[in-house]
Amino acid sequence: MTAAPLHVRTFGPSDGVPVLALHGITGHSARWRVLAEALPEFRFIAVDLRGHGRSPWTPPWNIEQHVSDALGVLDAFDLQRVRIAGHSYGGAISVHLSRTAPDRVERLVLLDPAIGLDPQDMLETAESSRADESFPDIAMARADRAQRWEGIADELVDAEIAEHLVRDGDRYRYRYCGSTAVVAWAEMARPALTPPAGTPTLLLPATKADFVSPAWVDACRAELGDALTVTEVDAGHMVYLERTAEVAQAMREFLTP
Repeated sequence: MTAAPLHVRTFGPSDGVPVLALHGITGHSARWRVLAEALPEFRFIAVDLRGHGRSPWTPPWNIEQHVSDALGVLDAFDLQRVRIAGHSYGGAISVHLSRTAPDRVERLVLLDPAIGLDPQDMLETAESSRADESFPDIAMARADRAQRWEGIADELVDAEIAEHLVRDGDRYRYRYCGSTAVVAWAEMARPALTPPAGTPTLLLPATKADFVSPAWVDACRAELGDALTVTEVDAGHMVYLERTAEVAQAMREFLTP
């Protein structure tokens, strides 16, 4: 595995309970700000995954590398054991991290994780994502994001555009490596693992998305038993942006020491 430092943002007090936060594909660390503000007793350590934002874009981009990168962040912050929150692809990475280094994971929050997805669907999604996504101006980019993020507050759409959209010649693009996205869709088609037995896990599936399969939830129940808490959220895939207060309350009850 190659090693390179990830770009990290921290939100919350320096003495807050640390939470390592892993975003989804094409995302970035600043998306966690709104949830961190709703949970001021925690210190969010939010990373830009490799290939995203201001982190290195160099490969490899597989789950094993993302796990290695995340463990490197924990080492850099001198955190031996920590609570972890992962959204979408970040949820899949979090599950693999819990399997790779169970002694480093105190509690696990999975926000509509994208794991064990249908290989044919992932082929089609990866093929479609190979096309260069760019926009002629900021207004077009914002209109596209607002349509994709239906139900999410305007100010969060504006924040996404301000943070993540960058000029590239005479076009505008989001700050992530397109090749990373293609690999990520393939990685999400891997057979789904569950967190290891004994790992306290909060699963927050989005009722208006189809990333979390009932079969995988059943597998988690069989593996984790009473260590698993499942709380459905009546929202689309961006659960913590659309239902921030609800998600924050569920996380507070689960993560509070």
